[in-house]
Amino acid sequence: QKIKGKFANPRNAASGSLRQKNPSDTKKIPLKFIAYTFGYEKGLKVGHQSEYLIKLKEWGFKTNPLNKVITGIKNLISNYNELENKRGELDFDIDGIVYKINNLEIQKRLGNVSNAPRWAIAHKFSANSGISKIIDIEIQVGRTGALTPVAKIKPINIGGVLVSNATLHNEDEINRKDIRVGDTVVIERAGDVIPHIISVDFSKRKKNSEKFVFPNKCPSCGSETIKEYNLTTKKKDAVRRCSSEGYECEKVAIEKIKHFVSKEAFNIEGFGKKIVENFWNLKLVRLPQDIFNLDYNKILELEGWGRQSVANLRYSINQRKNISFQKFIYALGIRHIGLENAKLISKNLKTLNNFIQISKTNKFEDLLNIDGIGETQVNSIKNFFSNKVNLKILSELNQILEVKNLTFKKTDGSLSEKTFMLTGKLKGISRAEAKSLIEENSGSIISNVSKKLDYLIIGEKPTKRKVETAKEMKIKILTQVEWEKMLNKSS
Repeated sequence: QKIKGKFANPRNAASGSLRQKNPSDTKKIPLKFIAYTFGYEKGLKVGHQSEYLIKLKEWGFKTNPLNKVITGIKNLISNYNELENKRGELDFDIDGIVYKINNLEIQKRLGNVSNAPRWAIAHKFSANSGISKIIDIEIQVGRTGALTPVAKIKPINIGGVLVSNATLHNEDEINRKDIRVGDTVVIERAGDVIPHIISVDFSKRKKNSEKFVFPNKCPSCGSETIKEYNLTTKKKDAVRRCSSEGYECEKVAIEKIKHFVSKEAFNIEGFGKKIVENFWNLKLVRLPQDIFNLDYNKILELEGWGRQSVANLRYSINQRKNISFQKFIYALGIRHIGLENAKLISKNLKTLNNFIQISKTNKFEDLLNIDGIGETQVNSIKNFFSNKVNLKILSELNQILEVKNLTFKKTDGSLSEKTFMLTGKLKGISRAEAKSLIEENSGSIISNVSKKLDYLIIGEKPTKRKVETAKEMKIKILTQVEWEKMLNKSS
């Protein structure tokens, strides 16, 4: 209560306090830490999340008094409703509940996807909302050329956060809700995070109001905008995109460079989004390779840059001249190639030269053998290599950087250097877990029946075509029991 005038909400107060350079300033803020999980453990003798929470309490940590072990969806919903009703009475802000599988062994078996565990899920409370007026609608151009409409609204406080922008998602969404400049609208923070427009109050709309017309030309470079045909849905995408090939469009180029230096990519410390924009405006950076050839004397003359800050930037950039192959692929910003796909490609191709060679030999179809890579990703890689600017970037970066080839730590597993493919349903084990076991034992997964395949593992109701092709090609077919024996496991 004493300090609420200085912060928009408790979350900002806590994070702002922790960022203080002087620990004695942080000490003045009455912060409390609630422990709930571990990042790493060795020799921890507990089998369940609930047991671990009891241990935390024994060790002197504060834990959340609202933690519970609950069985059954009906009981989960009942607990959710009860907590949502109590939400305003709690001593701290919450925006929902996290459900976790209690058994730590099952957590381990389920594993994680790129940025979230498969054994936990969030159930958010109904969002905070408010009423405001649309001042303008701007079109933002993203890294992949996607045109995203954003409503500039009269600033409004929703759930302790001052909101002045709200996403409108895409052209179809604007047309469906008939959103116009000047409208009075209901705004909600989805999951208490992203503000978006729920509805328009048509009774307050002015008579001279005009329908918003989505641009047919890119607001950045003037290229035609297109809606791509989606092979999966057999419809045109909802998102309209700039048809230029990437670095030819200023906004796309800036976003691509921001992606290149981002945390998951090159992670160049002190080279944030604002610096990318500033260096672009000063024509210091136009393509990713320019980052490694900066004129530091010119930067020294800029306002806000001193000898130390320039030296720090130079050091950060030089540190990143050595990068892993998978991070390098991700940093290129090829559409549909996120962290997981970059990992799959690097694991299969192992070196940057092999990646470049695919374009020279036109063997893009080979990528379809990689389990998890489909036609959409292969077409994206083809488009990337068909662009001369991209080839120039790749060639110059290859000369400047030391891209580390992928090396496997474990090569002595029972399935070493063997390739596998799965078809049909396995008993007592998920497809993801089976793949994980193969990889843990030094084997690899491919997604097509080809000469590169050593074993086809069949479960219940396998795909007949795959089994017949394997027989024709004299590929060894394994039952689940036979495969488990290879893993030195009894069925």
